[in-house]
Amino acid sequence: MAQATQATETKPKQGIQLTDSARTHILQLQAGQGGDLCLRVGVRGGGCSGMSYTMDFEDAANIRDNDEVFDYGEFKVVCDPKSFLYLYGLVLDFSSALIGGGFQFTNPNADQTCGCGKSFSA
Repeated sequence: MAQATQATETKPKQGIQLTDSARTHILQLQAGQGGDLCLRVGVRGGGCSGMSYTMDFEDAANIRDNDEVFDYGEFKVVCDPKSFLYLYGLVLDFSSALIGGGFQFTNPNADQTCGCGKSFSA
């Protein structure tokens, strides 16, 4: 009986993951902002489904001791602990399509996602 080979990952899983497309677009946006910036992601109440995603650049000096920090080399993705409960395992993608383009959130913790994909319930 043949044994199945299992692929081993060369880099650890990130709590918040980026596709190559999202990473490229974030780098382009960051270059336009200038400075030592990190990308802060989170959630807040509101949106069609109850909670909406937030994303913004901020000075890396604003990273708090209790923040979750994911180092992507050229930049860091930062998330506050309360939001991270809802975002663990999130995959952030970017599409340049004319219809439905922009950042796309694939959240394994979402019970329901709105049609625009920018809000969810958990």
